[in-house]
Amino acid sequence: MTLQQLRYIIKIVECGSITEAARQLFISQPSLSNAVKELENELGIEIFYRTTKGISLSIDGTEFLSYARQVVEQTELLEQRYLGKKPSKQLCSVSTQHYAFAVNAFVNLLLALDVDEYKFTLREMRTYEIMEDVKNLRSELGIIYLSDFNKKVINKLLKENHLTFSPLFEADPHVFISSVHPLAKKKSVTLGDLEEFPFLAFEQGEYNSFYFSEEILSTAPHKKTIHVSDRATLFNLLIGLNGYTICTGVLNNDLNGDNIISVPLETEEKMLVGWIANEKAHLSSIASDFFKHLEKRCLDFHSTGNSR
Repeated sequence: MTLQQLRYIIKIVECGSITEAARQLFISQPSLSNAVKELENELGIEIFYRTTKGISLSIDGTEFLSYARQVVEQTELLEQRYLGKKPSKQLCSVSTQHYAFAVNAFVNLLLALDVDEYKFTLREMRTYEIMEDVKNLRSELGIIYLSDFNKKVINKLLKENHLTFSPLFEADPHVFISSVHPLAKKKSVTLGDLEEFPFLAFEQGEYNSFYFSEEILSTAPHKKTIHVSDRATLFNLLIGLNGYTICTGVLNNDLNGDNIISVPLETEEKMLVGWIANEKAHLSSIASDFFKHLEKRCLDFHSTGNSR
């Protein structure tokens, strides 16, 4: 087992495929595949499952990757301390539902970093894909929510995929609407008040189950529904069509501007927002720093009231 092999495994997980990893490493795909197979044979484990759809980490591979990342990180620290080697790029990947506080925590993390180079990934994704990313360690952290409606199904999937859920905060559902929306001056709204306005929701692809919806009360009937894939489109439609979406209510004016406001929704439902991680993995130092910024942002928002 060599450090080069450890770096190969880390790069393959980062890229999500052996072909792309080989391209970025400037080696042939067969050479990289052989290096992985030699390591698996030496260790007596299967690191990757190989299917017609690609590769994914096995349970043993997930545990191995966690140790590999620690070894490589500690080796680089030794090289920097005693050989004067330039620090490598800081790496971090996070997958999340569409939450402004997650973006804000990422911004604060980057602003606080004192490094020359970094390579970070922030994926705003579908719920099922977030769990898949964390399961296969393409992301160290994922951010989702649980409710009385979805928690049985989501918790079952988390357990099956060896993922843990840690709460960040509990939110009362709100709606996002335009600041000039006819309901903008109301202190709170009901689903009945919103009946004539378009309901905007993030589409969930082939896993389009009510249980994976980012919007709570997903089974409530809506006369007009528009599914979107990104936050910018959703906000444009909120403004252009007097639409609405249901969310935690957490907004950030620095990132979202003043054209969107948050209004409490009258319901007994709650949203428990939290982060998921692979139970076999250890968070890298940079992922731990991101979590601290994330926790601080959530505490700040929660202490000042629910103000995605």
